[in-house]
This record gives sequence, C-alpha cells and structure tokens, in this order.
Amino acid sequence: MWLLIAFIAVPMIEISLFIQVGGAIGVWWTLLIVLTTAIAGSYLVKQQGLRELGKLQQSFSELQDPSEPLANGAMILFAGALLLTPGFFTDIVGLSLLIPKVRQAAFVWGRSKIKVASFTETSNQQRTQQPNDQVIDGEFQDVTGDKKPTHPPSGWTQH
Repeated sequence: MWLLIAFIAVPMIEISLFIQVGGAIGVWWTLLIVLTTAIAGSYLVKQQGLRELGKLQQSFSELQDPSEPLANGAMILFAGALLLTPGFFTDIVGLSLLIPKVRQAAFVWGRSKIKVASFTETSNQQRTQQPNDQVIDGEFQDVTGDKKPTHPPSGWTQH
C-alpha cells in the first residue's frame, strides 16, 4: 500500500514543484538546475560509491561485519537513481542520502527495525588445532575395466 501511495504522491509533488519553481525563475533556469543536479549528483555518487566499495573490501579482508558498507552502497546507489530522475523533490532526497550522517542515521534506524542473525568464522589455524576425530568409513569397487584395442587414444590421457 505504501508503495502505491509513493508512486502517486512523488509525481504529484514533482509536478507541483516544477510549476512553482518554473513560474518563479523561468523554464530555462529550472531545466538548467535539474540538469546540473543530475551531473553533480552522478559525480558525487561515483566518488562516494568507490569509497564505500573500498570499505566493503576492507571489511571482507578483515572478516568484519560488512552490513554498514553494503547498506551505504545501496543508499548511494538509490541516491544516484533519485538524482538522475528529473525533479526537485527527488534531488533533495538524493542529495540528502549523499550526506554520510544522514546515511548513518538511516542505517541505525533500519538496523533497529531488522533482526540480524550473526555468525562467527573460525580461522584456519583454529580449525587445524582441533583434533580430527571424524572417521568416514566406505567401500569401493574398481570399475575402470579393460581397454579394448579398437578404441583410439582420447588425447586426454597418455597411452
């Protein structure tokens, strides 16, 4: 239901803002502002996205929780989509998502609403120090059979 309301409300807000701003400053200035926010926003999204990608790689290499860099990356991606969408309301929301404090507040709010299951990873050194007391018992039967002289070499093995 909320998604339907958003799909109806956002275009209505954008249309009313275009009419108000276009009437106040003119059509060409309005279009220039929309184009400028799209260009500047895409530059900022690229810069911040690369920074968050580095943080994500670092969290993986140090075996830390990657949820915050992943969430920041998703919010930056969403901000980029909003900034490329023509309109003042979407530009304001997109630019606000490019502010790290806003993303952090959104992450904290989202984390409080979502129950996250966690796990721990043991290092290879800890695994090798534990005794290997599991025995797997099995039987086998040789099924290779004899090679008939009518079969040419396959090329995959040496004959």
